[in-house]
Amino acid sequence: MTHSDDRLSPALRPRTAARVAAVQALFQIEQGNDRAEPVIVQFVQHRFGVTLAGESFEDGHIPEADATLFTSLVRRAAASGEHVSALLTETLPPTWPVGRLDPVLRALFTVAIAEMESPDAPPVSIIINEYLDVAHGFFSGDEPKLVNGVLDTLAKRMKKPPVREGKNEDIKTGDVGEEPPGADAADDKADDGQV
Repeated sequence: MTHSDDRLSPALRPRTAARVAAVQALFQIEQGNDRAEPVIVQFVQHRFGVTLAGESFEDGHIPEADATLFTSLVRRAAASGEHVSALLTETLPPTWPVGRLDPVLRALFTVAIAEMESPDAPPVSIIINEYLDVAHGFFSGDEPKLVNGVLDTLAKRMKKPPVREGKNEDIKTGDVGEEPPGADAADDKADDGQV
């Protein structure tokens, strides 16, 4: 896996900047075997905000990050490492174990999955697009395609409809009865970011 020679451009969106920073923070936590809270404090105090010299991503600063989202993502991701590894193991081909992933890519997956599983998460399509942008900032090879494929697969698995008991079960096909009226419309609105 190759890292991009292009530097991350300054974010115009605070939530995107928070996601980039969360990936960087989780990478630091994993590589340094650090705890989440000191790393969060370090980022918020020393890497967020505009400096007098106008430093940006290239200089290790994240000028416009949403600190609340960043903190939430790092805490969730740091707490869900083993769970995410299990999900990735189920999703990746057996010839590509989680340990073989680039550490930045592994951090990206961990933060993205933690956000997808958050009760107040935005629609999955938005999360996938955001982390594709983040992947393009870090990588110039096929890694963004891998990010898209893995996150899309996991999103479909997470969106399993609840099993309903009742008269409408079709024993021959294993399908559960009909969706309630408007269920698809609600899903479409959520995917379009309208909810």
